[in-house]
Amino acid sequence: MPKQLWAPTDQRIQSTNMYAFMHWINKRFNQDFKDYSRLYQWSIDHIPDFWAAWWDYVDLQNSQSYTQVIDDLSKMPGAKWFEGARLNFAEHLLRYRDDQTALIFYGEEQVRRKISYAELYTEVAQVQAALKAMDIEPGDRVVGFMPNMPQTIVAMLAATGLGATWSSCSPDFGIKGVLDRFGQIKPKVLFTADGYFFKGKRLDSLERIAQVTTRIPSIQKVVVVPYTQDQPHISSIANAVHYGKFKIETATEAEFVQLGFDHPLYIMYSSGTTGLPKCMVQSAGGILLHHLKELILHTDLKREDTIFYFTTCGWMMWNWLVSSLAVGATLVLFDGNPFHPSPKTLWKMAEDEKITVFGTSAGYIEALQASDLKPADEFDLCALRAVLSTGSPLSEEGFEFVYRHIKSDVQLASIAGGTDLNGCFALGNPMGPVYAGELQCRALAMKVEAFDENAKSIIGQLGELVCCAPFPSMPIYFWNDKDGKKYHRAYFDVYPNVWRHGDFIAVTERGGVVMYGRSDATLNPGGVRIGTSEIYRQVDTVEEVEDSVVVGQNWKNDTRVILFVKLAQDQELTETLIKDIKNAIRSNTSPRHVPAKIIRVPDIPYTLNMKKVELAVRKIIHGQQVENKEALRNPECLDYFAHIKELEEE
Repeated sequence: MPKQLWAPTDQRIQSTNMYAFMHWINKRFNQDFKDYSRLYQWSIDHIPDFWAAWWDYVDLQNSQSYTQVIDDLSKMPGAKWFEGARLNFAEHLLRYRDDQTALIFYGEEQVRRKISYAELYTEVAQVQAALKAMDIEPGDRVVGFMPNMPQTIVAMLAATGLGATWSSCSPDFGIKGVLDRFGQIKPKVLFTADGYFFKGKRLDSLERIAQVTTRIPSIQKVVVVPYTQDQPHISSIANAVHYGKFKIETATEAEFVQLGFDHPLYIMYSSGTTGLPKCMVQSAGGILLHHLKELILHTDLKREDTIFYFTTCGWMMWNWLVSSLAVGATLVLFDGNPFHPSPKTLWKMAEDEKITVFGTSAGYIEALQASDLKPADEFDLCALRAVLSTGSPLSEEGFEFVYRHIKSDVQLASIAGGTDLNGCFALGNPMGPVYAGELQCRALAMKVEAFDENAKSIIGQLGELVCCAPFPSMPIYFWNDKDGKKYHRAYFDVYPNVWRHGDFIAVTERGGVVMYGRSDATLNPGGVRIGTSEIYRQVDTVEEVEDSVVVGQNWKNDTRVILFVKLAQDQELTETLIKDIKNAIRSNTSPRHVPAKIIRVPDIPYTLNMKKVELAVRKIIHGQQVENKEALRNPECLDYFAHIKELEEE
């Protein structure tokens, strides 16, 4: 039984948005729900009723209502949501236009800018007027190669207000990574900063943009935001203009073109480690409803909150965070290295800005543990109410670290979903307790189950993460996929009309979820399925190991487990350390989890969004080619894996 680390008081439960919504549902549908589990069960048994109620509850801004909630609840993909409705995504995010602070922007080491809701609206109107003068219209693509800064949000809102489709990459992408993404969707306008900062260094973006624009002829205008210098030289970039000169300063009113619920809002990208990134097109109404549900109910976000998420514009958590504007909260944006000039950076910011919801990745929490910083000892975090973690499974030790060394009275919501749905399958429940290593709940109206090998739903056992009913934020289609074969192959080839996500999970008796890593990276020694996160959880407890990746190697008609470790500074992979690692794994999991070999490597490969690429390592050690290495943050480290002699030995 996992250890219970926290539970909300009755007073806190009764103050949550989830509690208020539950009682609103009780009244509307003559129910008597008193806890989350019953509300959740009702939401998946009555999916159309749930989404219709949520539409009304959040008072979705629309010029025309819908004729039906969904046309076919048994159809995946292809179900049509809220047909007949007319709305605009940007209008909902700009519904507040007062003097409350909307955005606080931190570049490394300092506050760069604060902007109110009124100022945000005006700046959106000014940028939008310039886009309109270029005849940007619904369906055109506008893209950002930008740091996580206010102008990125302004550009997105200005474009989507006109019905254009937005897509973005973070500025640490290489030229090929940008071309592989933007080259497919043929944008008309590209927003970029002149550069960005990382670990105190100024890094240039304009040289790459100059090359990108020559190879994407659809780009008619490049708008350059000064960031690392006051007046960047842009003469080498065709059709480039400074942001200040692009805006039409006299514009005061933004326009919000009314479009269908399924109008294309965002184009998001798969990691691209198996070929060209898949371009996933997501709808304006679907993303809006889905994000509002997760932010208002599962995150308990209110207008008086200050929310932060450590993310880049190349990760879906940026899109998720920006939707907080629709709640009227204050968003804190950060650009740079979170450990520059020290591990204290983000916690000093949390103290100064009185952040109430602090979001980050499991990798950041693990790195914080290794740094020996204990934020609770050095910073006043009295405002902090919730810590969110995603990107990879957070270990039980990571859970305990948060409660021991960040804050004891805080809701730790480990959340999991994907770029493809721009949201979560499992996440926080502000009315429920937190158990070490466990996501609190499956998301409302998401019929999430764990399937065994016979496609039967199982409880308390390792299974495939599936979603057995449609949800509004599903991609409406993939770009350049006219017959829908890429889309179908990505999720629906294994179980007809059931979304198979590609992760291993266990649904607990309490209704929580434990994540076990990618199912396509499953270890199968002796035919027993093992999730990689089970091994990572134990390796993470070994102080001498800084990072690791585990894969299965084909060996003598079976699979053997290989663990590659990157050691902490000045550590050696001795026989004693190997024994300690194996003992930690054996005693806390099973003998089948114990690696056949533990091999030291200089680095562990990650995608640009900081996810371990187990599949790339597995391909390399089997002599297979890894396509599109541009999708990796550190592709050079793969060369080492291709020449490891120990892999040929018993």
